[in-house]
Amino acid sequence: MKKDNLDHLFERLQGEFDVEEPQGGHQQRFLEKLNREKGTITMGKAKVSWWRPLSIAASIALVVLLGYKAFGPGASIKQQVVKIAPEVSQTEFYFANLIEEQVEILKDEKTPETAQLVDDTLVQLQRLDKDYQSLERDLVKGGDSKIILSAMITNFQTRIDLLKEVLSQIENIKNLKTQNDESFTI
Repeated sequence: MKKDNLDHLFERLQGEFDVEEPQGGHQQRFLEKLNREKGTITMGKAKVSWWRPLSIAASIALVVLLGYKAFGPGASIKQQVVKIAPEVSQTEFYFANLIEEQVEILKDEKTPETAQLVDDTLVQLQRLDKDYQSLERDLVKGGDSKIILSAMITNFQTRIDLLKEVLSQIENIKNLKTQNDESFTI
């Protein structure tokens, strides 16, 4: 029976329904009016706000910076050693300069007769330098600082003694060559 009532209602109202389309821009005008009255946001052309993207970018930059500080590379071994024992940097500077001067003299003395001796000495110096770096790491890790500092100084002294001994041997080789050349007669 309800269906009959609905059919009867539609038959009676036929021709009275509003079937016209609204004018162009109706939705935009409606949303603007609604926005003015209630403060709602329109779906049309919205103002571009840079605040949100900038705040997101700033947050990402802050997270990256904090992550780098927390998990990035720390201070170098040399810097950590200086913090633990500041006198090491002065001692190392003095010995390193002295050793570097001796190495330059050694390289200048390299001749065919002394080449093997010079090369072997340079290899030994590299080994001693690796040992020194190992001592620095041990110092940073928290080993007994007095023993390690003593071993570091001994390492430098060993390098200097090695260089002095090799330069002395080179001088002997040069003297022997000079004596042999002088005693040789044609």
